[in-house]
Amino acid sequence: MSTAGQLAGRVALVTGAGRGIGRGIALRLARDGADIALVDLHPDGIAAVADEITEIGSKATTFVADVSDRDQVFAAVEHAATALGGLDIMVNNAGIALVGPIADVTAAQIEKLWAINVNGVLWGTQAAVAKFLELGNKEQGRISKVINASSIAGHDGFALLGPYSATKFAVRALTQAAAKEHAADGITVNAYCPGVVGTDMWVEIDKRFAELTGAAEGETYDKFVGGIALGRAETPDDVAGFVSYLAGPDADYMTGQAGLIDGGLVYR
Repeated sequence: MSTAGQLAGRVALVTGAGRGIGRGIALRLARDGADIALVDLHPDGIAAVADEITEIGSKATTFVADVSDRDQVFAAVEHAATALGGLDIMVNNAGIALVGPIADVTAAQIEKLWAINVNGVLWGTQAAVAKFLELGNKEQGRISKVINASSIAGHDGFALLGPYSATKFAVRALTQAAAKEHAADGITVNAYCPGVVGTDMWVEIDKRFAELTGAAEGETYDKFVGGIALGRAETPDDVAGFVSYLAGPDADYMTGQAGLIDGGLVYR
């Protein structure tokens, strides 16, 4: 999907960039030629990814922020634009999971989940759009991109993942609405919907399923992977390839969409 250097001269900000899918996205966009602002709660992770990006030959800057805090997200965007000389691509990747029966969900759990998975996307979209407009990207002939993390759970509600699924459905709604509101501003807004990715998040999901269902550790993960048409678990690079497409010029005429990139697990 990607052509080397297709993002040369562009600046991208990636949240949750210290590990897993976020790290994979950041490295792929850097290989595409973009300079990258890495945002995460954990400084050590993004510092290591910044070193990898420098080795690729792109510029990198880091910023520690909690995406559930609107002021911190706006500060991260301001830092990125100042440190790297602009902003063209916002990847609202940061997120957490919650596994458990709907009947057992507490107010504290849902508030934290919603604050990160939904509010974090909302604040990131607000901050990025404001900066795109301030910089005059459209007037310079530059299409700006907001790219949000949804999930297969944003297309199907999964048992024991009800509130998590609800947050990912909400991301799709925000993506569609923002796409309609900001198309005239030269801004596209799309989402990516991964499936079963072999990351630390899925290790924790599998452990929690084991606690709740009595399954052996690894059994739930293997069950989900067994349903994938392409016959293997997803990697961060698989997701990053699709995000690269959304970030690049070939997707300039695509907006308001939430594409499934799951190897053939959920079909829409």
